[in-house]
Amino acid sequence: MRSMLRATVIALVLSSVANVAHGQALKIAFVNSQALMPAAPGYAAAESTLSKEGEGFRTQLQKMQDSVNKLLSDYQKAEPTLSAATKDSRQKAIQSLETDLQAKQLQFQQQFQARQNEVMAPITDAVKKVLDDIREEGGYAMILDNAPGASNIVSADKNLDITDRVVSRLRATPTSAVKAAPAAAKPGAPSSPAGVTRPKPPTQ
Repeated sequence: MRSMLRATVIALVLSSVANVAHGQALKIAFVNSQALMPAAPGYAAAESTLSKEGEGFRTQLQKMQDSVNKLLSDYQKAEPTLSAATKDSRQKAIQSLETDLQAKQLQFQQQFQARQNEVMAPITDAVKKVLDDIREEGGYAMILDNAPGASNIVSADKNLDITDRVVSRLRATPTSAVKAAPAAAKPGAPSSPAGVTRPKPPTQ
């Protein structure tokens, strides 16, 4: 998820470009995008929501995997006594269940990705607004991203780094200014607790 958030912020940062009047000096600043999203109001709540729903998806997938494992185990134990026709029938049943599991896994991954985009949209909007406000207030032509491992900037004056300023503004933004994460799209979507780990797409 970190890479998705980083990519989102990078896109927001690079899109915050103003038209510069002819003859004006080009004023540029940069930020570490990796520090912005976690500082945004509502991020912790959004992360918690995704963790719970992601854990619910993983629980459903695990139940299906357990069913496949049991069917396979039962088949292997009984195989020596089974007729050829029965073996063929059971093998097809196992293969069918495995196919269903793979399809469900893909479906859940797509649902989780869509849900992640939906829940994080208000957070990215808040980050974009702060970046735009600070860019306008500071008269910057553009704000670039200098996140470790994601930047094309090889050298820059540290005085141009306004990350702390953006983070402070984000932390000072009231949570009420950010829309609450919408409820799960499907009423029956699972929401069991997932501990304190960061939300991850459901995997088999």
